[in-house]
Amino acid sequence: MNNISTYIGEHKERFLNELLDLLKIPSISADSAYKKDVLNTADVVKTRLEEAGCNHVEICETAGYPIVYGEKIIDRNLPTVLVYGHYDVQPPDPLNLWNSPPFEPVIKETELHPEGAIFARGACDDKGQMYMHVKAMEFMTKTDQLPCNVKFMIEGEEEVGSSNLAVFVKNNQEKLKNDVILISDTGMIAKDVPSITTGLRGLSYVEVVVTGPNRDLHSGLYGGAVANPINVLTKMIASLHDENNHITIPGFYDKVEELSKEERAEMAKAPFSLDAYKKSLDIDAVYGEAGFTTNERNSIRPTLDVNGIWGGYTGEGAKTVIASQAFAKISMRLVPHQEWEEITQLFKKHFESIAPEGVKVEVKPHHGGQGYVTPIDSIGYQAASKAYFDTFGKTPIPQRSGGSIPIVSLFEQELKSKTILMGFGLDSDAIHSPNEHFGLFNYYKGIETIPLFYKYFTELSK
Repeated sequence: MNNISTYIGEHKERFLNELLDLLKIPSISADSAYKKDVLNTADVVKTRLEEAGCNHVEICETAGYPIVYGEKIIDRNLPTVLVYGHYDVQPPDPLNLWNSPPFEPVIKETELHPEGAIFARGACDDKGQMYMHVKAMEFMTKTDQLPCNVKFMIEGEEEVGSSNLAVFVKNNQEKLKNDVILISDTGMIAKDVPSITTGLRGLSYVEVVVTGPNRDLHSGLYGGAVANPINVLTKMIASLHDENNHITIPGFYDKVEELSKEERAEMAKAPFSLDAYKKSLDIDAVYGEAGFTTNERNSIRPTLDVNGIWGGYTGEGAKTVIASQAFAKISMRLVPHQEWEEITQLFKKHFESIAPEGVKVEVKPHHGGQGYVTPIDSIGYQAASKAYFDTFGKTPIPQRSGGSIPIVSLFEQELKSKTILMGFGLDSDAIHSPNEHFGLFNYYKGIETIPLFYKYFTELSK
């Protein structure tokens, strides 16, 4: 495409400042205290889509936070690309581990990003990556180089399960009709090694409550005579893995897809340094299911992890009590063919069955979603591959991700179209963690690469 690098160069500072303004708004969908901020962010996204050249933009109300929908239809006979992203962000806790306030974005040089990286909650997940698409759209409309129709669907509930988006998609199939869906909410292998995510893990998220006595008890008067819910909960959780870190829930692996030796060998071609991985996390050893490499454990194998655990007294000083209740939040990442609702039920049945006498156990299912695989012989994948080759000078490596975007499998089910995952983040960007960041190189490279996807997708569709 003509002059894309020139256009970015001319508007670089504005592109950056607009993103920084977006990152200043604490659009935390999980916390109702930030409702006004989440709604404000939706308004900003609407304005930016209008400025980028969409000829129709609307805020679509849902039972939760609204969806921002925009479109630019230039010819009904041309292909239509549907861009999906989200404007909500994760809570920033724990705040004390941030080196700068999470909603006061700063640009700092790092070893990996000598040109600078934006440090803020949402910088990479997903405001920075979503906004690349808005600026790519601006370039194509302002220079009259948009080769096809474009629709945008930007939601505000991705970080809390996207339940209202599912309803919206089912009720608006004609409005959302498309030939391919384009998402940047994933990453690439390295700054100089582009990759396209071809698989996502599914998710089952539950909360468990173990209840013992009808009140907190004095640990001297009752200790050793009454089941302690915290002790019981930790033993139950520990039993969910065996000595090989294999998950012990009966039936859990029944539908797990076993990749061939050839596919595993292809995956192994991706550059990966175990020493650098350990160094970046400040750990002296990796951990996981026996028989699989680190990159296999976090992408093609299912997992079960405790995300939070609490109960009893956690304030300053000592308070000698046996808590009445103990709680934990647990997520299971699933691979293709594992049905998330079925896995949730298997977990519930098993966890309740291993509870000892003297306590009551409740399992509360939260949200979940299916895994997803995109074929590398589709024209969408080929268009993305050609786009990356043009801007990086390298053919991207197909890569399965350990993360989940539950809505992707729903898109295929309801809209009958494939999703192409063109991520520009890096594993080191600390998404969902303190000091989340997004490299300026990655941000501008995304804006440069995305228009080429439209060009090649339109050409290959003929």
